[in-house]
Amino acid sequence: MNQLAIRVLSRRAFMLGAPLGIGASFALPQAGQGAPVPATEPLSAWVDIAADGGVTIQFAQAEMGQGIMTALPMILAEEMDADWPRVRVVQSACDGAVFGVNGAIKTFGSTAISTNYRRFRLIGASIRRSLILQAAANLAVPAADLTTRPGMVVHHPSGRVLAYGTLAQDIRLPAQLPAITEAELKKTGTFRYIGKPLKRVDVAEKSDGSAMFGIDIRLPGMVYGAILRPDVQGETAETVDDAAARKMPGVLKIIRLPGGIGVIGQTVEITQAAKAALQVTWSAKAKARGYESESVGAAYRAAVNNTASPAVTVLKAGDAPSAIAAAPATLAATYSADHAAHLCMEPMNATVLVKGDLVEVWAGTQAPTSVQAAIAKLAGLPLAQVSVHSMLLGGGFGRRFEVDYPVDAFLLAKEMPGHPVKLIFSREDDIRQDPYRPLAVQAIAVGVNADGSLAGWRHRIAGESYFARTAPAFLQKLGGKDPLVTGLGDIAYPVGSQLMEFLRQDRGIAVGALRGTDAGYTIFAVESMIDEIAAHLGTDPVAYRLRLLRQNTRAAHVITEAAAMADWPRKRPERGLGIAYSGDLSSFLAVIAEVSLDPRSKAIKVHAIWCAFDAGLIIHPANLEAQLEGGLVFAMGLALTEQLNIKDGAAVETNFGDYQVLRMSDLPDIQIRLISSDNPPGGAGEAGIPAVAPAIANAVAQLTGGKRVRQLPMLPSRVKEALTA
Repeated sequence: MNQLAIRVLSRRAFMLGAPLGIGASFALPQAGQGAPVPATEPLSAWVDIAADGGVTIQFAQAEMGQGIMTALPMILAEEMDADWPRVRVVQSACDGAVFGVNGAIKTFGSTAISTNYRRFRLIGASIRRSLILQAAANLAVPAADLTTRPGMVVHHPSGRVLAYGTLAQDIRLPAQLPAITEAELKKTGTFRYIGKPLKRVDVAEKSDGSAMFGIDIRLPGMVYGAILRPDVQGETAETVDDAAARKMPGVLKIIRLPGGIGVIGQTVEITQAAKAALQVTWSAKAKARGYESESVGAAYRAAVNNTASPAVTVLKAGDAPSAIAAAPATLAATYSADHAAHLCMEPMNATVLVKGDLVEVWAGTQAPTSVQAAIAKLAGLPLAQVSVHSMLLGGGFGRRFEVDYPVDAFLLAKEMPGHPVKLIFSREDDIRQDPYRPLAVQAIAVGVNADGSLAGWRHRIAGESYFARTAPAFLQKLGGKDPLVTGLGDIAYPVGSQLMEFLRQDRGIAVGALRGTDAGYTIFAVESMIDEIAAHLGTDPVAYRLRLLRQNTRAAHVITEAAAMADWPRKRPERGLGIAYSGDLSSFLAVIAEVSLDPRSKAIKVHAIWCAFDAGLIIHPANLEAQLEGGLVFAMGLALTEQLNIKDGAAVETNFGDYQVLRMSDLPDIQIRLISSDNPPGGAGEAGIPAVAPAIANAVAQLTGGKRVRQLPMLPSRVKEALTA
């Protein structure tokens, strides 16, 4: 079969209703597999329709358990009126010009649905219009007399039907299609698929073991790689004794790399053994040397509470300091969050084949075009000569947005031309080299009017910058603001004057985007402070939020629903209830947590979580509920147990034995109420994170008569400290 890359339409052309081109058949690997797709007649870069009526939809994002490999094609299939049981979803090529947004294919920040919703509806409607026009030509009837049912065009006056498969074989499109308008899209009440409980397309393979993740790749002639790196980020090798490693049977090469010492061998076990045999003297001059979590946190606390400390203004509305000083009541508190690691179940891995002037990459990645660009730059090759096959991901959480592991695999593979090299991080490598969630300390000062309204709000946050490492030019363009660390500065509640400041730190520790990003700790601080204000006023915290948010009907609705679910404010013996609200990601969410304290250890036990969630139009309800539940559990771990300590620049915790993730026995009863509407879809996968920690902290305060834990994670020792403060 002649395999051609079809570049039929740009995204702009799709949006404007430009003609859908016809071209030669092409083949792409199925998600995680190397088997070619059967020949079809492509109607567009996104959709092929076979002669037998089977529809193949290209999927460009990363499927990492969040279900968008089903939800996104559902949107396109809905407007196209495809016959869903006959739809096949395959992973697209890494072609940002065709499948990307602004030239890039990236999956991050729970934006896959919200970014692509309108776009995919218009694509589907354009394809449907094309089929109707072709049917009108075939039947010699006006297009206005035609409509569609799943997989077919119907001429109602005569009852004649033309199958999509038949039309796709001889379609001849006009030079210019009429533009698709919003008014021509389906109305919510007519949806066949959106909002329905369709089966996920990836579950069967994941259940029977045939699904292919990056770590599952097996290729002819494949060898394996491992890299020994320093315990302290930024150190370099000064002396290397690799004599013992080189003598090991099966060791093929030992290579000096910019970030460590690479080993290539015939098996995973050989590379790990050889890595352990290396004798390396590392430098002791990295900026991170001497970094101690506890002392760094103390320094940050001093900085945020000293208003003379230099800071970047993230948001300024009015004169917050003056408004706070003039208010009849002033409250202030400091909140902090420790480093946390991504700890994906599938450790970082990538397989790379260098063959002449071509590079081929197999990796589970959230940013395939970034991987392609990074390797092309290193190799001195055009983008077209670097192919990236996106595999299924065993957890992403922002970690697989980084390009370090595919780049490392390429550096090894170029030393073994013609042999695919699979690099696998050990769990210890994975944690030590992780770009951690920033250690963040926040100081909030609020002026409260006599009626409980917020006169002024000043929020200062200290932490390392994400963009300083990943995109320094972008950080400079933003004037030093880093929205992945601070957010945009605004809060959900109306306030007279507001000021948010960022005290950027630079201590040599790489920080990254962890599920929930800035909202995972900034909303912890905001919602804790809102509860503290309610307590100061002697007002019920649910009633106080409803008073402040009375103009925000969607916010008020989820708070009211969550309160009803939890039977607020009914008291439970020896248990506390706490509420928190989040409007992050254009979604609206309220969480109520029920907790108790162990009488001796003071460990927090979460017994129940009630969550009301409004994410606008719900595409796939069962999947949305699963995603939200996963986010709530993920957030519980960050709230209660997950802590990455650094001592003299090196990670203290290095595996599941000492980095404490939640166990099944820790999980509470979780009840979720989804609220759907005609509003555009908001984010979901990360939306469950922000409100959990403050709901738990507020429940502890209610249980203990106002004793507050203001540091994440809320370890038993910190609860004890709060109780005796």
